[in-house]
Amino acid sequence: MGRADVRRAQQGSARRAKPKQKRGGIRRFFTWKKVLGTFLGACLLGILGFIGLYLYVDVPTDGNKQATAQSNVYKYADGKVMARVGAVNRESVPLSRIPKGVQRTFVAAENKTFYQDSGVDLKGTFRGILNTLRGQGKQGGSTITQQYVKNYYLSQEQTVSRKLQEIVISLKVDNKFSKDDILAGYINTSYYGRGAYGIQAAAQAYYGVDVDKLSVSQGAYLASLLQAPSQYDWTTATDAGKARVKDRWAYTLDNMVEMGWLPAAERRKQEFDKPGQPKPLPGLDGQTGYLITAAKKELFAKGVDEKEFEAGGWTVTLGIDKDKQQQLEKSVKHKLTDELDPKKRKVDADAQLGATSVDPETGHIVAMYGGAGYTKHYTNNALRSDYQPASTFKPLILASAMENNATTQDGEPITPDTVYDGSNRRPVVGGTIPFAPPNEDEREYGKISVQTATNNSVNAVFAQMGQDAGLEQVKKTAVGLGMDGSKMDVKPAMTLGTMGASPLQMAGAYATLDNHGKKVTPALVTKAVHGTDEEQSLPDPIGEQVLSRKTADTLTSVLTGVVNDGTASDAVKNTDYEAAGKTGTSDDNKSAWFVGYTPKLVTAVGMFGEAAASDDKVRQGAQVTLKGVGGGGRVNGGGYPARVWADYTAGALGGNTGADFDLDTNLGAGVPPTSTPPPTRTPSQTPSTPESPSNTPSQTPSTPSGTPSQTPSGTPSIPPTTTPSGPAPPNGGTEGGDTGDDPGGNGANGLPGFD
Repeated sequence: MGRADVRRAQQGSARRAKPKQKRGGIRRFFTWKKVLGTFLGACLLGILGFIGLYLYVDVPTDGNKQATAQSNVYKYADGKVMARVGAVNRESVPLSRIPKGVQRTFVAAENKTFYQDSGVDLKGTFRGILNTLRGQGKQGGSTITQQYVKNYYLSQEQTVSRKLQEIVISLKVDNKFSKDDILAGYINTSYYGRGAYGIQAAAQAYYGVDVDKLSVSQGAYLASLLQAPSQYDWTTATDAGKARVKDRWAYTLDNMVEMGWLPAAERRKQEFDKPGQPKPLPGLDGQTGYLITAAKKELFAKGVDEKEFEAGGWTVTLGIDKDKQQQLEKSVKHKLTDELDPKKRKVDADAQLGATSVDPETGHIVAMYGGAGYTKHYTNNALRSDYQPASTFKPLILASAMENNATTQDGEPITPDTVYDGSNRRPVVGGTIPFAPPNEDEREYGKISVQTATNNSVNAVFAQMGQDAGLEQVKKTAVGLGMDGSKMDVKPAMTLGTMGASPLQMAGAYATLDNHGKKVTPALVTKAVHGTDEEQSLPDPIGEQVLSRKTADTLTSVLTGVVNDGTASDAVKNTDYEAAGKTGTSDDNKSAWFVGYTPKLVTAVGMFGEAAASDDKVRQGAQVTLKGVGGGGRVNGGGYPARVWADYTAGALGGNTGADFDLDTNLGAGVPPTSTPPPTRTPSQTPSTPESPSNTPSQTPSTPSGTPSQTPSGTPSIPPTTTPSGPAPPNGGTEGGDTGDDPGGNGANGLPGFD
């Protein structure tokens, strides 16, 4: 044996003698072979499972429940039925009646590969399944075929099993039917909003024409609607919603150009065709239509699927107290509409009224008045926010000042006893924008307390207080109380309530004061159940503490002075219940308000001037003055609105009027005096109190009831001695947002322009 052979033999012996290493840990279980085998096995099982599912699931012979939709039932708070709404507005039409260009808008908007695909978008579908498993709701794409299958054969529920059924049935439907049949089914079963199922009903609901008269532009809008029907309804959409639907409309037309269905030159000629006003559905006349429409809007905003809801089978309980609702309608009739005669006075036809009444303890809306009737006046006046709330905004300025420990220009804390200069057209000190608003009827007040300024709604005082409190901070407080910040320009004029607000918003803000600073977001729906499903989860109308109890209770104390000694005293004083509130009259008397509350009930009443018909000067629906309504002069918040409020509140409370405000404060008109007020002299002619319902102002400005007005140093304030610059107008003046004549032209002092 050679040396090489010996060496190889020795190495072999060494290898045989070396102990064999053991695989340890996780590697024993996860080798690349095992992982690959497991993966391939899972794929095989998935394929076999899908084949089994494909063989097992067949195309249903009939449509789902939506094709024969059930009624939705609406109930009062006590469980009694208010209405049953269930007649589905649908009329199926053959594809031949739908213009070719309109057909293509749906394909361009929803599924550009419709004519080439197999009926299923696997990538989008499995993304949707994954999101469903993650609890992320409705995400992921679907083809037109899948949407048709979901609309007609299945349900809107978001479950994995339903999604798998959708895939299988869509594949079979794509094999069984032509693309035209599928497109026709999709267009005819989709929900477009306004209670309209199918394109024929939608064409009538939005444009008042039959489907064969639709233009490509109109078709693109209807196709765009399918993504979010209620949000994209042009007449009710927010500015953001309008922007989104116009983007979607443009996207649809651009896709048609890309796909060769619309020449670029024709695309450039297309103009967005705004749809007409909605037409109320049959059976929704009177206040019922307003209530049902508002309830649906609230549910959709809280996450209920609109398409699923409109398919029916829901039972919705509202917080509406039937007796209070009837009382509110009765009070509006007796205290307003019975006094109007449009045949005798044209201006009477322009008067609109809206009201929202809230239980401050629960946050439930117990009564709502939307207008003359849903089938007569579609806009719900209780929810509209296009009119100024005027001086009803002023208490929020004081709330902001007190909550944030604001001080005057002299460094004195702002409280109901703080003394301000109420001189007419007094320039605001400390701001960057010149602002010198006139008082009601150009009246001079001199040095007065915040309490007296609130009672008499003195513009000069609150304009300065807003600057002292900080306009941004005032806006923050108002938004925290439920007002819409998007309608607030942070300018000095906002202190006079020049933003837009609804009776619903103002009722919520004042209910928060009544609820000792705990946020109240008024809710109409108290319970919603679909069939045998679990009850829909709804947020609690009562939220967190947004104002300290001391601030909220002090505001309530102050606002009792408005009722007892101020602009609402003629209508509300000497009632059987404790009350607090504030009047308001806007620019050129286009709106008049009274927002008031008792310990158990908060009600905001707004009266609005809306042109009932068009003429050479105004268009129908434009904001117009209320002057002359009812045969009088100016309409004040202390007039019709306060009278309706007082009559309703008395009837709604019935014999349950004995509760007193439980106030944690030692300030304001609603608390006993801490000392005997010093005597004051009365000038021979002193400023008159605004907002007298009789249109005859009283002759002496009110002081806080039971609380002496004092200067920051503690010296009793001196009542005003300056007489008005001229005789008062025979019909009284304006207060709040109605800022009189603008001496510097439109907007020169930061004031709104005037008609």
